[in-house]
Amino acid sequence: MAGKGSGASGRKASVARKTNETEISLAVDLDGKGKAEMSTGIGFFDHMLDQLARHSLIDMKIKAKGDLHIDDHHTVEDVGIALGRALGEALGDRAGIVRYASLDLAMDEALTRAAIDVSGRPFLVWQVEFPSSRIGGFDTELVREFFQALAQNAGITLHVSNLYGANSHHIAETCFKAVARVLGAAIALDPRQEGAVPSTKGSLKG
Repeated sequence: MAGKGSGASGRKASVARKTNETEISLAVDLDGKGKAEMSTGIGFFDHMLDQLARHSLIDMKIKAKGDLHIDDHHTVEDVGIALGRALGEALGDRAGIVRYASLDLAMDEALTRAAIDVSGRPFLVWQVEFPSSRIGGFDTELVREFFQALAQNAGITLHVSNLYGANSHHIAETCFKAVARVLGAAIALDPRQEGAVPSTKGSLKG
């Protein structure tokens, strides 16, 4: 279940999600300062979620318990689902937002491009290959699974392309940081919109 919070802009939401595989509670504030409190039981994933919060300037509190004795898949995917739902709830009718953003983000030898349309229409284009199948104990395939779940449940069109890179950790981190930056830019309130929905259709609800 989800509930929209109050506040100066009202762009807050909390979500609780429980299945036989995971139990997740999280809260977001779209107009925060990038404060992060992460506890998923997966160290590398917590590190990436910290990057997502810090570089989007979205305050995020995420607590997840999952069937890690099986693997990390359910926890990573379900956090993406819950976070996407919270973002969608906090955005409301999406009135006044910038809507679009794109960015090339470098980290050492790796360069990743991200582009976003906070459109209400979920779609992921993923052009990322990792040199290794794991980063420590973390399965690199789960990076795509997270962003697929996030885009689908937030109602955003998201394109992520790694242009080059040799280190899997750096590639993953550029993906999270690039998405964070375009997400933060696209959901920012545009004073020139004066609360209007940035669409000729008058709606961004899909």
